[in-house]
Amino acid sequence: MSTIEQAEALVAKMTRGEKAQLLQHVARDIGDAYPGIDSTAGVAGGDPCIARTRVPVWTLEQARRLGASEAELLRSYPGLRAEDLANTWAYVRAHRDEIDAQIRDNGDVTPCLPAVTLLA
Repeated sequence: MSTIEQAEALVAKMTRGEKAQLLQHVARDIGDAYPGIDSTAGVAGGDPCIARTRVPVWTLEQARRLGASEAELLRSYPGLRAEDLANTWAYVRAHRDEIDAQIRDNGDVTPCLPAVTLLA
């Protein structure tokens, strides 16, 4: 049984008051979470990345600062969606100091946009 299935079984047994209390706890716990952005130990040094990928937020922000357009980013990273970029820019706005530090920590690394081969 998955963790979600276990949680669903427990929630089914709770009173409405207990569910409300649990909801408040969960809301406090994820209050600074951003949809589509995950930080996972062992992935990209634990830096926040686009969910489902290993693309760090700071890499996309640095590329944007260097003049890459959203269209170029989406072409260069075919697994990304426009929604991913919107989530990225929201995260950057809310965590500017963190992202600036990650860009500084990575020195003068210029994000390399992967080459995309178009088939005729």
